[in-house]
Amino acid sequence: MSIVRTHMGWAAASPARAVATETPSDELLIRRIADGDQLAMRTLFARHRVAIYRWLLRLVGDEALAEDLLSDVFLDVWRKAATFEARSSVSTWLLAIARYKALSARRSQPHAELNDELASTVADPADDPELVLQKKNRAELLRQSLVKLSLEHGEVIDLVYYHGESVKEVAEIVGINEATVKTRIFYARKKLAEFVAAV
Repeated sequence: MSIVRTHMGWAAASPARAVATETPSDELLIRRIADGDQLAMRTLFARHRVAIYRWLLRLVGDEALAEDLLSDVFLDVWRKAATFEARSSVSTWLLAIARYKALSARRSQPHAELNDELASTVADPADDPELVLQKKNRAELLRQSLVKLSLEHGEVIDLVYYHGESVKEVAEIVGINEATVKTRIFYARKKLAEFVAAV
């Protein structure tokens, strides 16, 4: 049985065998993947694909590109599972791989940043404050505000509040020290409060 890469990511080439009733840890799955266990690969993919896809989408802002990068992340996991040293959690390792791939993709598409800068200067009728107030949906308002944050501030807020990563894990993923993570969280929360108050 083999894993194939589809336009939506990883999938089984044939029906999966029955999964044992005991749920294996991520670390055990990585060890099995390192030994070539394709069922372990499918299990890890199924467990983390949504969170990793959302993280990639947040970083690149393009659904098709996020899907491609998701496949690339798990292809790296398949190839490099034996190099996982368990200095951080598997989810932290996956988010770090995803971040590296997303930033590489953004660098190879400089026009995307230009478009983002241009788009930020154009009034968006969908962000009409009256419409937002009518919806009275705080979660949606926060999501819209999150998009307005800089990449540096947005990624730490995303990792802490949507992915449940600790300050230490965020520092590992982003490649900065913990004090900088805390500072970015402080300023990002302050900026979010300003966005919400402006509505």
